[in-house]
Amino acid sequence: MHFNLVDKIIEQSDCRIVTLKQVSLSEEYLQDHFPGFPVLPGVMMLEALVASARQLLHNPRLVLGKIRALRYGGMVRPGDSLLVTVTLHKDHGDGTYTCKGTGKVVHPEKTGTEEETAITGKILLRPVQNMSGN
Repeated sequence: MHFNLVDKIIEQSDCRIVTLKQVSLSEEYLQDHFPGFPVLPGVMMLEALVASARQLLHNPRLVLGKIRALRYGGMVRPGDSLLVTVTLHKDHGDGTYTCKGTGKVVHPEKTGTEEETAITGKILLRPVQNMSGN
């Protein structure tokens, strides 16, 4: 199953990207998380940070290597959007990158109000390794 967690790139520079993920009740993973009270799972918010970082670095073959200082906050419900900002913190020079990311909840009915932070943390992306470990 493939999850597309970047619906739109809002802005992008060499070291920063802002993306938007619009959350819809039609997304399969919301059917079971949680019945009667669907919310975007935390792992999907994390994957939105990773997908945004891949877009920033122009490399779809990077995978999540490490997570640091991960924090969750506000819930993202169907009809809301997750506004993701990822900045390149460090290019390690060996094909790995550390990025800082934040996802904020955008409630369509609350325009003009401060957005809640849904996720924040640092992620290390590394190249995909083949089966021999290289």
